[in-house]
Amino acid sequence: MPTTAFVPRTTAALRPPPAPAPLVAPPPASNPDPVCGPDSYINSRGNCVRRPVEAPSAPAGATAKCNDGTYSFSQSRRGTCSGHGGVASWL
Repeated sequence: MPTTAFVPRTTAALRPPPAPAPLVAPPPASNPDPVCGPDSYINSRGNCVRRPVEAPSAPAGATAKCNDGTYSFSQSRRGTCSGHGGVASWL
């Protein structure tokens, strides 16, 4: 009788490949803050502040014009227009 070589099987070879990770959609750009409302955020001081807006001229309460042309309502200089190319001018 002929002899055959014994080849052990590993359990890894019997498992199906892992399922791909589910894709998670990013939150909407102007996700309403439950405390401040839509198009606002809570700043480092705990105050509700309006998000930067596009406007033909400085809206009431704007504190800086950003390099991308938007107007910021920031209450401190640090971080103002950080996502908008920096500060073009302070108002």
